[in-house]
Amino acid sequence: MKITALATLTLVAAVASNAIAQAPARPAATRDTAVFAGGCFWGIQAVFERVTGVTATVSGFSGGTAVRPSYDDVSTGNTGHAESVEVIYDPARVTYNTLLKVFFGVALDPTELNHQGPDDGTQYRSALFVRNATQKAQAQAYIAELTRNKVWSKPIVTEVTPFKAFYAAESYHQGFYDANPTYPYIVYNDKPKVEALKKKFPTLYNGK
Repeated sequence: MKITALATLTLVAAVASNAIAQAPARPAATRDTAVFAGGCFWGIQAVFERVTGVTATVSGFSGGTAVRPSYDDVSTGNTGHAESVEVIYDPARVTYNTLLKVFFGVALDPTELNHQGPDDGTQYRSALFVRNATQKAQAQAYIAELTRNKVWSKPIVTEVTPFKAFYAAESYHQGFYDANPTYPYIVYNDKPKVEALKKKFPTLYNGK
């Protein structure tokens, strides 16, 4: 059968169109979420938003019973919430276990009970609000490893607690580190954490 040039072009286009239609859809980028608490959320957020593979961070509150609490509510210590950071990340680029290493390695002192730096109260406790059995197992295993290797001279008091809810803090708390680089609290308490991230985990630091 003789096929004209126009027919050939039409046939090629039809085949290409059919191939595209039958090609499997590309899966959407995978994302996972972890929630960390370890003192004031400004510094925790500043650390995690500089980790390669982390796609978003939100300062807020978790671990308590109050619904949609304000910063002033949580500051009373009566809501049961801790200042926390929700970390959204791509598990193909950074794992939950690696985030644990960053958290315990530079973000806080896990032996301090209801206290970090100049801040006191249960709202400043250290906690891992685990969202599933895998996170729970990895968190408990990593704490056991740190304890076994005597990384800290005192017992680790960081809680491993089932996640219930997370409430974002007011907008002025979001990205506070970057918006207020000369604020004394940031300079003395949080900048050293970011510097420690650069030094201890240079391959993870995203250069922000």
